[in-house]
Amino acid sequence: MSAVTEVTPPAPAEETAPPSGGSARTRDRLRHGGLALWSVLALLYLFIPVFIVVLFSFNDNQGRFNFTWQGFTFRHWADPFADPDLAKALTNSVEIALISTAIATALGTFMAMALVRYRFRGRSTVDFFVFMPLSSPEVVLGAALLAMFLTLNINTGFVTVVIAHVMFTVSYVVVTVKARLEGMDRHIEEAAMDLGATEWTTFRKVTLPMIAPGVAAAAMLAAAISFDDYVITSFNAGQTQTFPLFIFGATRQGVPAEVNVLATMLLLGVLLLMAGNVLIQKSLARRDTMRAD
Repeated sequence: MSAVTEVTPPAPAEETAPPSGGSARTRDRLRHGGLALWSVLALLYLFIPVFIVVLFSFNDNQGRFNFTWQGFTFRHWADPFADPDLAKALTNSVEIALISTAIATALGTFMAMALVRYRFRGRSTVDFFVFMPLSSPEVVLGAALLAMFLTLNINTGFVTVVIAHVMFTVSYVVVTVKARLEGMDRHIEEAAMDLGATEWTTFRKVTLPMIAPGVAAAAMLAAAISFDDYVITSFNAGQTQTFPLFIFGATRQGVPAEVNVLATMLLLGVLLLMAGNVLIQKSLARRDTMRAD
């Protein structure tokens, strides 16, 4: 009788525990926390100089220099235009920014429309020259413009500063408006012309309202760049004093606290404009939603 061998069944495989979700959640929390910390540090890096400017507009400085905190006061806010040279410099900067922005916005808008809507010989060359002021160092542009004015026997001053600002801000306008035009549906304009509207009527009642946000953004950008420019202005200003030129000259003898006051007032004005723009955009969005319903 043959021996019966007992076959031992294989041991069941050990069940492996599912991976714990705690470590994944911990990594996510660490990643989100690190991103939040990095964002806070970046914002502090950007806004601490602005906070210092606002804070030192209330500094009760006793001398010419406004670099150390000596006490709190409102006396600088009582008469921010006490220095006539500072008031004149600010007026010049505002006038130059308004004039150059109006000219650059008009020229840049039509240039953008021509580059987007039409195909013509030399279009790529025009595109190249439009981007050239954006890529060239400001010191080069300022020196080149000064050489041109001197060659043409044009005295540098208010007019040459306006010309210079139009020259380099028009590129920003073209780039901004082009981006708006390229995302615009041309069938709306074609429908308007099919219904009997002329090209000018179509532009005034259809095209311009549709690209108005881009044009407004381009105008605000051009105005900010013009008001803030120092390098190109310093080459072509002559005897004309602008706000940045005044501040640079005052640093050698002591920047008055009124400069901080005016800078704070400009900051508040810009913030109010931004808030108004947000409210207007929300109102338009609600109106469009109601019309769609």
